[in-house]
Amino acid sequence: MASTNKSRRKFIKNTAIASSIFIVPRNVLGGVGYTPPSDKLNLAGIGLHGKGQSDIANASVNGRENVLALCDVHPSANGVMASKERFPKAKFYIDFRKMLDKEKDIDAITISTPDHTHAVIAKECMERGIHVYVQKPLTHNVKEARLLTNLARKHKVVTQMGNQGASNPEQVMIQKWIKDGRIGKVTKVYTWTNRPVWPQGVAMQSPDPSKKPEGMDWDLWIGPAENNGYTPGLHAFDWRGFWDYGTGALGDMGCHLMDVPIKALGLFEPFSVEASVPRTPYIKSYTPSSIYDEACPASSYVTYKFKPSKINDSEVKMVWMDGGIRPSHPDIITDADDIGDNGVLMIGENGLIWCGNYGIKGRLYIKGQEGVVETGKKSEINAVEFGHQNHWIDAIKDGYGSDKHRSLTSNFDFAGPLSEVVLLGNVAIRSALLRRSRRSNVFIGKKQLLYDNKEMKITNFDNANQFLTRKYREGWEI
Repeated sequence: MASTNKSRRKFIKNTAIASSIFIVPRNVLGGVGYTPPSDKLNLAGIGLHGKGQSDIANASVNGRENVLALCDVHPSANGVMASKERFPKAKFYIDFRKMLDKEKDIDAITISTPDHTHAVIAKECMERGIHVYVQKPLTHNVKEARLLTNLARKHKVVTQMGNQGASNPEQVMIQKWIKDGRIGKVTKVYTWTNRPVWPQGVAMQSPDPSKKPEGMDWDLWIGPAENNGYTPGLHAFDWRGFWDYGTGALGDMGCHLMDVPIKALGLFEPFSVEASVPRTPYIKSYTPSSIYDEACPASSYVTYKFKPSKINDSEVKMVWMDGGIRPSHPDIITDADDIGDNGVLMIGENGLIWCGNYGIKGRLYIKGQEGVVETGKKSEINAVEFGHQNHWIDAIKDGYGSDKHRSLTSNFDFAGPLSEVVLLGNVAIRSALLRRSRRSNVFIGKKQLLYDNKEMKITNFDNANQFLTRKYREGWEI
């Protein structure tokens, strides 16, 4: 099937070249802005809630490209209905596997499903030679991220992860500040968020099949996870706070915030990670309340250590905080300059760099100089997600390995390692929550985990390695 897709694209290009010798170009016949049908990509969107709506809409480039098919497990949901109305000619499917089998002419697909199904869907698409855009985090666990990175190279497909801030032009200025040595060697980085803004650190609701929305395919939504029957309070958003489906606040926001320092400093080789998570609340003296093993914690504090890179010749300690925890206000930053509820601090020998989510509003501070020395170039805030999806579409047309492909800000060559770093933090969080037994209040994994990045292995606490992957339901193995 991969060869079919690739042959189609080659035929389109060759036909266009040959035809131009003999006939008037279609853009002339059709007027200014006309795009010949042969130059349009055939797109499909899987998962149409939330970001799914905007992902497929933005990828279509205001109708410039052809949306051939749409897919979602809940056909009557509001977001799904909106996409159907936007693209009335698109065929609709509930099962992505049936869509892929029937629609042979799909060139590219946006995947905007819950975290736990990203990898299984993307793998199936890439093995068919289909270019993919996958929401962040790229996958549900570390080993899945490594797998998708390798598959993209093997099948030579053009990829992009949905951390749209990566395409924010302000990040280029931040990278230049680092490259030019404006703050000297960086030794410490802070990243933080006010998430979660969904239930987290609480019990999951009990299964209740009677509450399943009419027409929804729950088995498909569950995918590789264990199917215990329809469970209220998960679909379509609150799944984020439960380990079987989501990746917590770190997974949700890490790819947006860590993107900035990891790219600017080349932080791709973590050698240790350690997490601190809150104890279960004490309602009575010396009596902890229930511990919910299925739930991500209400907040977390994660410390990574990275080897020196080609960009920054020193070890770096990077701290992640969520649940509203944030670093102390640095003395060099005046009280008038708020560091925000979501932000990044890169601290060097000679100063520091602060920016907000997506790398916006970057500010440079230098020791001995009062106030902000320089600010990042003002972003086109009203631009559609910084052109993140558009750039992916244009790169597909130019082909794998082209300049446009290599210039993508979050293709899997970068997004895969970024997601690995982010999700390694969840390995530490889940390890810190490990107990001697389900009835015990003795936690056995609260330690610094030593990590072999090449082998993808925790070397000093074997129990933690289970969290680098997951158990897959029969028929959903990858």
